[in-house]
Amino acid sequence: MIKNYFKIAWRNLWKNKGFSFINIAGLATGMCGAILIFTWVQNELSFDRFHKNADNLYKVWNKSDKDPAGNIYTWDITSAPIAPELKQKFPEIKAAARVYWPNDRLFNYKEKSIVATGLDVDPQFLSMFSFPMVNGSEHALDDPKGIVLSASLAKSIFGSEDPTDKVLRINDKENYKVTGVVNDPPSNTQFKFDYLVSIQPLIGTSEANNWGNASFNTYVQLEPGTNVAALDNKIKNILRDHDPGLHFGIFLHPSSKWHLNSRFENGVAVGGAIETVRILLGIAGLILLVACINFMNLSTAQSEKRGKEVGVRKVIGANRFAIIKQFLTESILITIISGVLAVVLVQLTLPAFNQLTGINLSINYSSPYLWLSGIGFILFTGLLAGSYPAFYLSSFRPVKVLKGLFKAKAQVISPRKVLVVTQFTVAIVLIISTIIIYQQIEHVQSRDNGYVRNNLVEHPVNDAINKSFDALKNDLLSSGAAVAVSKTSMSVTIDGSQGSGFNWGDMDASHKEASFSRFGTTGDFVKTFGFKLIAGRDIDFNKYPSDSSAVIINEAAVKLMGLKDPVGQTVINNGGSRMTVVGVIKNFIIGSPSQDINPMMVFGSKRWSNALTFRLNPNKRPSESLKAAEAIFKKYNPAYPFQYSFVDQAYAAKFKNEQRVGKIAFTFSALTIIISCLGLFGLAAYVAESRSKEIGIRKVLGAGIVNLMQLLTRDFVVLVLISVLIAAPIGWWFMSKWLQDFNYRIQISWTIFLYSGLVAVLIAVITVSFQAAKAALANPIKSIKTE
Repeated sequence: MIKNYFKIAWRNLWKNKGFSFINIAGLATGMCGAILIFTWVQNELSFDRFHKNADNLYKVWNKSDKDPAGNIYTWDITSAPIAPELKQKFPEIKAAARVYWPNDRLFNYKEKSIVATGLDVDPQFLSMFSFPMVNGSEHALDDPKGIVLSASLAKSIFGSEDPTDKVLRINDKENYKVTGVVNDPPSNTQFKFDYLVSIQPLIGTSEANNWGNASFNTYVQLEPGTNVAALDNKIKNILRDHDPGLHFGIFLHPSSKWHLNSRFENGVAVGGAIETVRILLGIAGLILLVACINFMNLSTAQSEKRGKEVGVRKVIGANRFAIIKQFLTESILITIISGVLAVVLVQLTLPAFNQLTGINLSINYSSPYLWLSGIGFILFTGLLAGSYPAFYLSSFRPVKVLKGLFKAKAQVISPRKVLVVTQFTVAIVLIISTIIIYQQIEHVQSRDNGYVRNNLVEHPVNDAINKSFDALKNDLLSSGAAVAVSKTSMSVTIDGSQGSGFNWGDMDASHKEASFSRFGTTGDFVKTFGFKLIAGRDIDFNKYPSDSSAVIINEAAVKLMGLKDPVGQTVINNGGSRMTVVGVIKNFIIGSPSQDINPMMVFGSKRWSNALTFRLNPNKRPSESLKAAEAIFKKYNPAYPFQYSFVDQAYAAKFKNEQRVGKIAFTFSALTIIISCLGLFGLAAYVAESRSKEIGIRKVLGAGIVNLMQLLTRDFVVLVLISVLIAAPIGWWFMSKWLQDFNYRIQISWTIFLYSGLVAVLIAVITVSFQAAKAALANPIKSIKTE
């Protein structure tokens, strides 16, 4: 019986090649889009879930007390003493490890010199996290001068040699012994590194006992079965216990939420990457729904042709259930063919999709779970797409159909019209969403960042540069390659250090826990970056040798501190040192461009420097200036390559996630529209065919081509206009929710809905017009003479 079902289904597909092609193409395209998105979503959901201890891994976060406005702030940069204190004092904590932000280091071995990026970590890192060792053991970092290399870096340095116990010269000053090799970190982890070294040399005595200086990420592994809520309550005041001047506590954030739920509001995790996952899952579902609607519409549109078939089947004894099975078999056959074609399309489009998402995704065809889920996916799609046609066609009464009395009734509201409206509502909502996403990206990109990014170049700092900085700076300026040079604690595009516990005159007690972004500079800060100086002066150690106790604050800090005349005011840091405010600069963006700007303090410091920034001479070609700068850096820093980067490119990277979402939304919106147009094209072909006699008679009676085209397109345009009216409030609601995640955001304009509606109507008219013109231009004699 099943074999017979498939044989009849195949004959029907072959008989109606045009409709079959549209059905298969629409479903295959929809399934391909859904598979690609599901592959990406699976990668997002698996972030750091591959660690064997994943269920017991937590990250330590800080949480401030409420400020006068009732706000609670959270951040994940912690102080050095927290990790050993937690491990020592709380038996529920099995292990603790600190991680310092990624560092570039120079590796020399024989004739090879390679710069690689890695992490400074506590030795326990290797036992807590599952990065499989190729060579060595979990104790590979017990030696402070030991280093663990990724497999790819080990191959780059040593080739086919065994790297174990080989000695590497690092930063041209220290020797490290290779104590282990790990597999390269996968794409679904937040830890990106080419090497790992012990964090111990980095943490001096002062840093190890400084509870208020937040510069590290801290991770803990709990004993199985630990009551996390109870432990949170125990550890929350650990900072205050050691430094009563600190007005914030700590809490634990589970590994399952590190990637997906990393955005907090008032101390509660409210979102993060999970929002993008939900958006794309919704898009995947909508694409599949639109493809299934195509199938339903085109199948029911052919109901009159297959009415007699249903009647004959019922007369010779087939019950309704048997007919339902027949039509579902046809649906599943189409879905199987579409599924096979979708897999081919996935393989062809996966490289482009990887480029779009920035992730190297792959599909493991050897996995039995993949095949089981694939079969389930095909069956689900087939049943979903074929359910309505099966129940609709099986309901025909045999007496009426066989007598030729069956006729689809013209209804004001019919299931087919509802499906077309649903289909285009989805497409228009996606068009609206895409426009708003791109407007938000453009709005944020056009925001004044507070400094001049053009011609601004960064170079990492090492000991050689620190020792010869004054001479190097003079050469850059005297050569004309640069017009200003400054060393800073970090890149101007990274908000990498926060601190609290500051005191100032007339300070409100509630501001004890206020957190400030912290930045260090050796001078010429304002001149180099082009900041707008609102009051006071720049930090300048040549003119003012005492500027090691000077500080510049931004507008946000002035507002928070409530200073009417900030220049000359004294600020005391959490270590008790007194600093004098020498200048006020306009707010500049160092964190996310879509969020509010944090209060900031810029300290005068000759020791705290990780980046050298210089502004290229605008009167020379950049290539000429960079060539001259390279020669100067080689002179004073011969062991290192010239590692420059443009600040404007680093700043542009801040928009990477939003731009990726925008591109994905645009791509799949276009895909949805294409699928919708395929269905509309098929429906238009059916309508033109079913009304061929009417069109012929109208043409004989004098109707013009334009009148006939209007007749055939009018109903579809009305349906699309109804879709516009439904999609507008839905799109507004969804995008209003999305925009709430941005403090700096656009206002949704009514013109967006107007443009989206016009685009949808235009697409529908163009799609239908081809079939309408074809029908209007046909010879009326051919359609009438059959009667």
